[in-house]
Amino acid sequence: MNMKLKAFGLGGLVLIVALSVACGGGGGSDSSGGGGAEPAASAPATSTPAQTGSPAPTGSASIMGTVTFEGDAPTMKALSMAADPDCAKKHTEPVLAEALVLGEGNTMGNIFVRVIGGLPDGSYATPSEPVVMDQRGCRYIPHVMGVMVNQPFKILNSDGVLHNVHSLSSVNSQFNKAMPGSVMESMETFTRVEDMFKIKCDVHPWMEAYVGVVGHPYFDVTAEDGKYEITGLPAGTYEIEVWQEKLKTQTASVTVADGESAAQDFTYSR
Repeated sequence: MNMKLKAFGLGGLVLIVALSVACGGGGGSDSSGGGGAEPAASAPATSTPAQTGSPAPTGSASIMGTVTFEGDAPTMKALSMAADPDCAKKHTEPVLAEALVLGEGNTMGNIFVRVIGGLPDGSYATPSEPVVMDQRGCRYIPHVMGVMVNQPFKILNSDGVLHNVHSLSSVNSQFNKAMPGSVMESMETFTRVEDMFKIKCDVHPWMEAYVGVVGHPYFDVTAEDGKYEITGLPAGTYEIEVWQEKLKTQTASVTVADGESAAQDFTYSR
């Protein structure tokens, strides 16, 4: 299952203020690097097929594109890890907040892309391979993830220090577990489709990640190159949604024929 993507958007000074506040170092127990608004809610996944019934048809069509940021981008502040010397000494260079991750040409990383409409009815097999979130360098890696309903969600602790993993899900049951340095691995599952929600560390307030639970395999997360690709679709017209943690979602309608690939780029701008 691929993990890449890009998109972004909001207004001038409001965008700069929102991002720089939300991404600063230090801060309260419910933010990564000081304050900041909660992530924009994405549209309810009302069209997501249920995980029951006959297998949903698949195909050989694909949708791909790039997410970019247009205009002058705000500068992300370095995270302050001074509150825990064991964390601070793991880094020799400043670690920037990940609320805005840009690549060459202002391509956007950490964009969650998914199909939210147009899929045929039917069920999709749950992958046995887990999605892995590591606690490394006193950060959650990766920062943005997608996981299918009932797919194993493996949480690692590669730091050898005390961490805490606290899910702020509202549809799935929340969990809040301590992972001392001696606990290297833990497993969870999410049993219901849910829009993006935060996972935070109550020990290290700058640590946070975002997870979306999907009822099908047609999603991706962009890396710094801003690229995403969704493959294996039947021919049809689909509604694609892109999500960024501090800005609103964007959607587009894309029609694709079997065996062909359709391009759909997204741009966030000031």
